[in-house]
Amino acid sequence: MNPPGYPAEAFPLQGVRHEVFPGQPAGSTAIQYTTVNVTTEPPKDHIIWSLCCFVYSNPFCLGLAALIYSIKARDRKVAGDLEGARHYGSTARCLNIVSTVLVVIMILIFVITIIIVVENAKRMYYNRYNRYNPYYHY
Repeated sequence: MNPPGYPAEAFPLQGVRHEVFPGQPAGSTAIQYTTVNVTTEPPKDHIIWSLCCFVYSNPFCLGLAALIYSIKARDRKVAGDLEGARHYGSTARCLNIVSTVLVVIMILIFVITIIIVVENAKRMYYNRYNRYNPYYHY
């Protein structure tokens, strides 16, 4: 360290010998640097999917919960907490998946039930009015 008021030396000292150990290359060695640019995309908050689940398919209030977590994920992303935003976004995605699957299953059950009821009604109608028809064979 230099005392205050004295400038630092800007030239290398002369007469200083550098010892070279065996097995090491002599002379100056170049230091290589590797720079890795990691571009992380911002975490997804799934707000549109959550809105659709809230409006159109909200079984057991899962759409509402997904919407709340999506809003929290968006708030965390704006605040700069990317890890918190990722956590809330993944929770919103899971709730949206469960809500969508439940609604699809309920729609399938409803359609299958309607088909079965209509077929049974047709069968009962034909059996009732064609019972006395001698040309009707079932």
